[in-house]
Amino acid sequence: MRCLLFVLSAVLFLATPPVAAQDMPGLIAAARAQIGVTTRYDPAYVGLSYPGGDVPSDRGVCTDVLIRAFRTAWGLDLQRVVHTDMTRDFDAYPRLWDLSGPDANIDHRRVPNLQTLLKRAKADLPISDDAADYQPGDLVTWRLPGNLPHIGIVSDRMNSDGDQRLILHNIGGGAQEEDLLMSFPITGHYRITTQALDWMKELDR
Repeated sequence: MRCLLFVLSAVLFLATPPVAAQDMPGLIAAARAQIGVTTRYDPAYVGLSYPGGDVPSDRGVCTDVLIRAFRTAWGLDLQRVVHTDMTRDFDAYPRLWDLSGPDANIDHRRVPNLQTLLKRAKADLPISDDAADYQPGDLVTWRLPGNLPHIGIVSDRMNSDGDQRLILHNIGGGAQEEDLLMSFPITGHYRITTQALDWMKELDR
């Protein structure tokens, strides 16, 4: 009987999907609060303090929406998380910028690096053509015209047609909440589970 209970428990454990991080509403609210504050898209390289560095709040790029939302909602500093992980395994990250080592000023502000971090945190999900598969708080990456990477947060609000969720992001005019999900080729879909969040928190020490 005890053996049977053990087997049943193991089956239930394996069949249970990872639990999403509890404060997805907080993450979404933290991203939405940037609308009207971050009014410019500015990709300039800037020297930042470390940890907790940030560019002026009136400007930034798509990744800064995530960075600020993660800090506000979860107290998680993606600057330190990415830098710590790149320091311990630099070769695991894309070599697109001819760097010989990590750069805490910019690494966390680059979409390919965040994609690598999220995959290493086991937060990646299959890419789907079904808008219903993208849930509030999910992170999505796209390939924009000109081969430009982009990232945003899936909102809890629907578009006017009611067939897909809006996206919180900065694509050029500051932080916005827009109908964008299926507008460009999707290159990544991520969900911050409690396990993924815990993994990243271990790096943020």
